[in-house]
Amino acid sequence: MSTHLPPTASTDPGARVDALTSQYPAGLLGVPRDGLRLTWRSSAGSPQVGYQVRWSGAQSGVAEPVASDASIGVVAPGPALESGEERRYAVRIATSDGWSDWSADLVVEASVDPDELEARPIGGSEPVDGPVMLLRTDVSLPAEPVRARLRATFWGVGELRINGRRAVDEHLTPGWTAYHDRVVLGTWDVTDLLHAGDNALGALLGDGWFRGRLGWEDGIEQYGAELAALVQLDVECADGSHLRVATSPEWSTSTGGIRSAGLYDGVEIDLRAEPAGWDAPGFDASSWTPAREIAVDTTVVEPRIAGGVRTVGEWAVEPQPRGDHTLLDARQNIAGWLRLVVRGKAGERVEVRHAEVLEPDGAIHTKALRTARATDGYVLAHDGETTLEPTFTFHGFQYAEVTGAEVLSATAVAISSADAPRSSFACADPRLERLHSNVAWSQRDNFVSLPTDCPQRDERLGWTGDAQAFAPAASTLFDVEAFWTSWMRDVELDQDDDGAVAAVVPNILTQDTAMPSGWVLMGRAGWADAATIVPWAVYESYGSTEVIERQLDSMRRWVDHLERRAGAHGLLPTEFQFGDWLDPDAPGEKPWEAKVSADFVANAFFARSARLLADAERLVGDPERAARADELAERVARDTWAAWGEAAVETQTGAAIALEFDIAPAADRDRIGEALARNVRDEHGRIATGFLGTPLVLFALVHTGHVDEAYLMLLRQAPPSWLYQVEMGATTVWERWDAIAPDGAIHAGDMSEGNGMISFNHYAYGAVVDWIYRHVAGIAPTAERPGYRRVVVAPRPTASIPWARARVESRLGTVAIDWRLADAGDLEIDLRVPHGADAVLDLPLTPASIVTVDGTAWDAAPGPDALLPAGTHRIVVTAARVADPAALLVA
Repeated sequence: MSTHLPPTASTDPGARVDALTSQYPAGLLGVPRDGLRLTWRSSAGSPQVGYQVRWSGAQSGVAEPVASDASIGVVAPGPALESGEERRYAVRIATSDGWSDWSADLVVEASVDPDELEARPIGGSEPVDGPVMLLRTDVSLPAEPVRARLRATFWGVGELRINGRRAVDEHLTPGWTAYHDRVVLGTWDVTDLLHAGDNALGALLGDGWFRGRLGWEDGIEQYGAELAALVQLDVECADGSHLRVATSPEWSTSTGGIRSAGLYDGVEIDLRAEPAGWDAPGFDASSWTPAREIAVDTTVVEPRIAGGVRTVGEWAVEPQPRGDHTLLDARQNIAGWLRLVVRGKAGERVEVRHAEVLEPDGAIHTKALRTARATDGYVLAHDGETTLEPTFTFHGFQYAEVTGAEVLSATAVAISSADAPRSSFACADPRLERLHSNVAWSQRDNFVSLPTDCPQRDERLGWTGDAQAFAPAASTLFDVEAFWTSWMRDVELDQDDDGAVAAVVPNILTQDTAMPSGWVLMGRAGWADAATIVPWAVYESYGSTEVIERQLDSMRRWVDHLERRAGAHGLLPTEFQFGDWLDPDAPGEKPWEAKVSADFVANAFFARSARLLADAERLVGDPERAARADELAERVARDTWAAWGEAAVETQTGAAIALEFDIAPAADRDRIGEALARNVRDEHGRIATGFLGTPLVLFALVHTGHVDEAYLMLLRQAPPSWLYQVEMGATTVWERWDAIAPDGAIHAGDMSEGNGMISFNHYAYGAVVDWIYRHVAGIAPTAERPGYRRVVVAPRPTASIPWARARVESRLGTVAIDWRLADAGDLEIDLRVPHGADAVLDLPLTPASIVTVDGTAWDAAPGPDALLPAGTHRIVVTAARVADPAALLVA
């Protein structure tokens, strides 16, 4: 682009900045003091050629104009924010015609430095799985508050209370991080909850992930034996006074009605034991004991960079009396709980048991939960109506069985950290729409503070293989850039000194964990490669280099680790790998024994990670390192192909990996693609891939020209397939392709060693949504101009789906497509490209096709030069190529 900028006094009346944001979720207070980045959406009649930023706060300034079209993840000029500072930023853009007005201000509030907190960590003396601790103090304000900030974190999980109300609309604060190295501090505006005179500040403190039961070995105290709360309230009053209230041994502690609260097992609440008004002013706490200062490492406290777990949906559930119990069907598999209104008598116990599916006889299926009780119990305090709701737990469920009282009403409460949908999809096939919904719900349900495998059984761990497989789809469905950036920090913190990456993050699995014999948990192919794959997927989807810059050292350490393990031989040795996990043809008791060679998979991912490292080095690192990583990737790919390639590509996963990771020589691509397509045709679209092959197989088919076969696989209804789950009434994605048989029988999930494994809410196979957006809808980002700066328009219509539409909220604005097949066989596309972006057309053409754009013949040959500018466009393709998978079955 031109480096010429218009005079700073010149104006472009048609240019404006519509929104200015940072890399943090909207409304997040207490962000890190340094590293701020700015992103803006704009409108103008011509492209941006420059920008200028100004700021005001403890210091003010105006940066020099910059000649650039950048508008995503721009490093904010000026000094780092001061501790607790509120700073305002504004930006204006330049076009060739002049400058826009300044944008509305973005207000950013920095965290106080954790080491400046006067608060001390405090707690009580309750045992693991014992009563939830209550902590409180009184607060007297001399005048009305004009600004109040509550800063807090917990070693455990906490809930903050002010004047009898929840102070924060989040759950399970502060979430699960690599606690030994990182405990995140939250900041909230609580001005409206306080008033002049007497106030009360309190907190509930429970086990959570810090010391509660985690994993299938009933492990407790993974991070410590004692819980602690660190809370500080800073208030500015109308009379000019300042007040600080901080946790200390002067606070009081006791217990209440919550007798136990576990993430896996649920809660036990005796409402008779609840001290009424304990979190309100005027409460008599004379019988409570002084809090204890708890010895925890406060040096690991740092400001959070992502939001918390929030309620993402509530809806009524119809009670269904069934003799001795009431059945509740939420109609959707969720992570969350039930809020009940019941009628009963004082002293009676109400029990709520949760499950994802029903047995064929209508009973709730609990075997899949393994040792997780997933049961909430309540002892009623009085006769009549009572509202029941748990605290410090969540369940993965669609169904619940209630005993002990009459259920008058029920409300399903769904929670997630994925609380900002980014996209939408619709098409002529309601089964695909349902699949899209199922995948989105599996993401919601498994993004509860971290990306987990499942939300229901005694596991719920951050398996890195699942995460890397799903990262592109996840980044399209929801705005989870900050979520991924936060979790990737834990990936790096839990790396071994030798660079090996954990199978679960945060990592609670060690070589002492009971696993099948011979298993190795660190540095496993397709799992540990999350260190390179996830940051690149986030970069491509959102467009900011921040995650690559943050993770570059982690990426280097991972690839260096692989190179050391390969040794003089140059390829990874034969050893345990998870492989193409849950290949549908693998033995039920050994899901790691896939058809494709584990050695091929491991070394192919080695080459893939080396290539991604090379790309990252070119982007933000060292060009010499990039060249070395390229050489490493090429050598490993070549040697991997020579050692295992021909046998590997006889499988769907092997062929997909060889094609999509560029393991196969270019001269062999067409042959491999045709063999893969033949396999799909011969199997009538039967999918034969596990966790690692599934995200790649449809792309491998399309990229080798086999769109019909891709749709044959996507639209198959018989098991195993994506739509089989839909036909069986699934509302989320299953862990196993055959989780429920056509006759309703539920998979046993047994393994020869260890625990059974069957979940009805696993997002890994939902990775297909990435392909659906790119080729059913037809819009995608590209790494060359990431974050939808360049939109790839590549719909691949099929006869049974005559229309589709989709929308993605990019950082630049809305990217949208709406296409339909006209009666004459023409493909009509309405496309929206935001300011700051362009689009490249990759259209389904036949030799007879004629392309018009906005009524004008489009003569540009397909490729990078065939670019559409920002704006709204009508594209028509006559005699378009339309896939017809049904014809393959006739043939």
